[in-house]
Amino acid sequence: MDQGSSFLSTRQRRLAWLGFVLAAVQAPVAAKFSDDSSWLFSVVVALMVATVIIADDGARRRPAQARSSD
Repeated sequence: MDQGSSFLSTRQRRLAWLGFVLAAVQAPVAAKFSDDSSWLFSVVVALMVATVIIADDGARRRPAQARSSD
């Protein structure tokens, strides 16, 4: 059974993971040192990047035959 292709290249996937980790680490640091709720922006960005990574992973794991019949 062939695997489906993803919409992110290997380099883009690595950069997405790097962006996710950086945003996830930056959020609690920003929450510690700022009085406002601007740290929530980092959480939202991390969740958006995680959604893209999950969608790419789903496309990568989906069989190529099932994708072509849609």
